[in-house]
Amino acid sequence: MTGPAIPLGPPTGESASGVPAQPVTLRVGPAGGAAGGSLFDRIGGAPTFDRLVRRFYEGVQQDEVIWPMYPADDLDGAVWRLSQFLQQYWGGPSTYSEQRGHPRLRMRHHPFRITPEAREHWLQHMQDAVESLDLAPLDEAELWAYLDRAAHAMTNAFD
Repeated sequence: MTGPAIPLGPPTGESASGVPAQPVTLRVGPAGGAAGGSLFDRIGGAPTFDRLVRRFYEGVQQDEVIWPMYPADDLDGAVWRLSQFLQQYWGGPSTYSEQRGHPRLRMRHHPFRITPEAREHWLQHMQDAVESLDLAPLDEAELWAYLDRAAHAMTNAFD
């Protein structure tokens, strides 16, 4: 699979030195596939997101700071919700919205006191989960950048 070529150099197709410009294809890793399509498809779809979320919750269950915020009596539901949300966000099926409506992340997280400490614990467990997937560097960076931004956006208590 090849991605779109991104020409370098002047619009004439020649570099500043007069040598014909060569197209550049961005790849997800060394000798990896071309970056293109949805992250959902590139990293393996639903099974990969399910592994990510299950690994994340393995860590969360051992965390005395953030585990109390999670529904111990509905852990399977929490796993399903996070996995389905991430799948939809990254280009997979829209099952999450079909069953739960708009994600409204800030509203759904508002009842929980999410401090910078809690955020950092969440991020530690999520980073471990992301790294466990052994993704191509570009895919990992794209996924991690979103998760980091989302975690910071959910922080709602600063004392």
